Amino acid sequence: MIKRNLLVMGLAVLLSACGFQLRGTGTNDLTIKELDLSARNAYGETVTQLRQVLENSGVRVYAGAPYKLVLVDEKETQRNLSYASAGRASDVELSTLLMFEVQGRDHLPLMGDKIQVQKVVSHDGNNLVGSDSEVIQVRKEMRRELIQRMMLRLQLLTPQQLEELQRTADNKAKAEADALKAAQEYEDNTPKQSPVEVPVPVE
Repeated sequence: MIKRNLLVMGLAVLLSACGFQLRGTGTNDLTIKELDLSARNAYGETVTQLRQVLENSGVRVYAGAPYKLVLVDEKETQRNLSYASAGRASDVELSTLLMFEVQGRDHLPLMGDKIQVQKVVSHDGNNLVGSDSEVIQVRKEMRRELIQRMMLRLQLLTPQQLEELQRTADNKAKAEADALKAAQEYEDNTPKQSPVEVPVPVE
């Protein structure tokens, strides 16, 4: 029995280390239970994995939900931190930047921010295949970290906070619409000056 319990605990730790989240543990619980999700790359790895993590956390992800998470842009870059001499590895910094926005009713933006993940890897000019494989693996780890950070951001949002942000956005949109209407009415009611006729001198 003890061996069985140890085996179960070992498997739980292993799955947790691999990035899996067991249901009901409360680690990834969100107070937002309904969310729409979209991205510029609708079939990209980030949006696909994020959707899966959200659903595993008890969030119903569907079009038409009260709030929408938009992955506005995702950029992957890399730059050399050092240049190696012959036979030595150089350090390369990998970076992924994710810009996102939360929208409410009428597609009004409620908030926006960005998340950035950076890692440094060694690039061996004498082993390009191995170095490229390591970069691919590190990129996968960075994506998992990116999604974890995104989930932490979402955990901080409550329905009450979102509703307050919605009211602020509604008031701002109404003020802008009223100002535009007033400007249009002023323009419509302002007498239009007829062009000045310049008398032509008679020769």
